[in-house]
Amino acid sequence: MTLASIIVPAFNVEATLAETLTALLAQTHPDFEIIVVDDGSTDRTPMIARRFTCDARVRIVRQANRGLAGARNSGISAARGEIIGFCDADDLWHPEKLARHAAHLAANPEVGISYSGSALIDETSRPLRTTQRPRLEGVDASTIFKRNPIGNGSAPIIRRAVFNEIGYSPRQEPSRTWYFDETFRQSEDIECWLRIALSTSWRFEGIEGLLTRYRVNSGGLSANTERQLAAWERMVDKLAPLNPAFFEVNTRAARAYQLRYLARRAISDRDGARAHRLIRAALSNSRLPLLEEPGKTLTTLAAALVFRLIGSGKKPATLSAELAR
Repeated sequence: MTLASIIVPAFNVEATLAETLTALLAQTHPDFEIIVVDDGSTDRTPMIARRFTCDARVRIVRQANRGLAGARNSGISAARGEIIGFCDADDLWHPEKLARHAAHLAANPEVGISYSGSALIDETSRPLRTTQRPRLEGVDASTIFKRNPIGNGSAPIIRRAVFNEIGYSPRQEPSRTWYFDETFRQSEDIECWLRIALSTSWRFEGIEGLLTRYRVNSGGLSANTERQLAAWERMVDKLAPLNPAFFEVNTRAARAYQLRYLARRAISDRDGARAHRLIRAALSNSRLPLLEEPGKTLTTLAAALVFRLIGSGKKPATLSAELAR
């Protein structure tokens, strides 16, 4: 059996797919396969993917468009590896990422989900002054609910045994196994991570290093905040029956963190009015973000107020630098 499977969901990613696959094929670990899931692309994505199949480590799975969760599910079902990683088709992996996570999992049999930090890049692959440096240890369900330490979908590498434990055949599609919930087009990551934390005994643990380069596309961020919040609330409604007491205790604080995150996305898109509404809603739900992370919360509040006052034409350099942390 192959040790590792790297799943690359790909939908109309002709601009970045070759760079992503080149980075993945440069992994220093010797034992892996790459599964490109062509999720109904209508551009040159299939042709670009085919160019890489001259390397026996690369396979292609083609399907009608099912969204990110559906592409990941198809990739997991096709995977031969004992551990499974995901790399979105516009993100990049450090050459040592797979080797380091594989060693981490081998040394810690109780850890099911290994992850690391990420450096953010722009559309042209230039590094931004922004990183995701997650909490690495002491992560439990409440941590995941509030702060999602994994950060992004290209960061974790997960044991196949974890997915075997949470997989299910939905009523509407009994012939397929779902691991990620395909009814979600947003919040599918946090829904899966929290479901793992609430229904299994596997540990989440991170390792040092910025081993993923996570691409951020400018523009259009804040316009989706209402849909993102609605998806998050639906995730809460879905998972609450797993542990009603947990959600009763943690939901207001977790909602406050989610609203603060969305406020920061609105600030990044220079939508001051929306950012101000979101950060006010966050603090009205819970003051825990202010108590636990006063610097980030106050900076978000200040940036939202400034943008609301000066409009959306310019981003103050000092606030931009602070929000990049």
